[in-house]
Amino acid sequence: MENKNALTAQEVADMLKIAKNTVYELVKRGELNSYKVGRKVRFTLKDLEDYISNSKSIKPSPSKYNEVHEENDRIVKSSFGSNNDNFVICGQDIMLDVLSNYIEFHPKGGTALRSYIGSYSSLTALYHGSVQVASAHLWDGETNQYNLPYVKRLLPGTRVVIIHLACRTQGFYVAKGNPKKIISWSDLKREDITMINREKGAGSRVLLDEHLRLLGIYGSNINGYKRESQSHITVASTVARGGADVAVGDEKMARQVEGIDFIPLQKERYELVVRKEDMNIPQTQVLLEILRSENFKMEFKGVSGYDIAEMGNIVAET
Repeated sequence: MENKNALTAQEVADMLKIAKNTVYELVKRGELNSYKVGRKVRFTLKDLEDYISNSKSIKPSPSKYNEVHEENDRIVKSSFGSNNDNFVICGQDIMLDVLSNYIEFHPKGGTALRSYIGSYSSLTALYHGSVQVASAHLWDGETNQYNLPYVKRLLPGTRVVIIHLACRTQGFYVAKGNPKKIISWSDLKREDITMINREKGAGSRVLLDEHLRLLGIYGSNINGYKRESQSHITVASTVARGGADVAVGDEKMARQVEGIDFIPLQKERYELVVRKEDMNIPQTQVLLEILRSENFKMEFKGVSGYDIAEMGNIVAET
């Protein structure tokens, strides 16, 4: 009898934000473990976690700021070359995969490449000129704003346009039934609670750190704070199997991992950042047209975890 917790190739593709065929290619290359039930290929959460862990390319260190971003820049360039005609969209949400496909099929779109790095690294890659579109969901506790404060800090002297993509919900992953009654940021300092964290620069990690700063709580005083993972699925599955009591992540992943509940805490703004000088190139114009089209919006209407009411709106210019 098939394990009810088994993952299909499509589910793995959705979680990794890649095409289904790419999943099969990873299996063929021996990079992603799998097993068969009859003629069907299936995966476990552990298979997925191992693949993510083995695929880590950047390990940030506060003492090596420049090296980290030079390495990030190198990875993007090694993936796509140094061709100035490349149009690279940065970010980890599957919405961006759909967007890049729409651009490629548009008569005036051309090739749209993807780079799967997080918010902070996306903005620095945009600053270094490695990508043309960065995505971000970075909350600033001082201003209660998303993204614009970080754009000003990380892209000094660069004129940009911020385009709204969607609103999503961030919150806590907790064990089913929330046995430890974790409902607020201040609960994290309780001695009976252990967390698993996201890596520095991830939107969820920035959200956590900003709330801890406002509460006057040092991360070093929280059990498990220094234990990091680079994906929502890994922290969610760690909580599901009892390896931690809580983690911060988005609502969509909570619906894909069994054995956890989601405690909503904050609505976040997920937005695209483009250099102003690139606004008139064909791919950017096509991107805006697609985001404002009913066909593209229909792809996400009714999909849990997305609020697309403002999709395509220009929300700020610097």
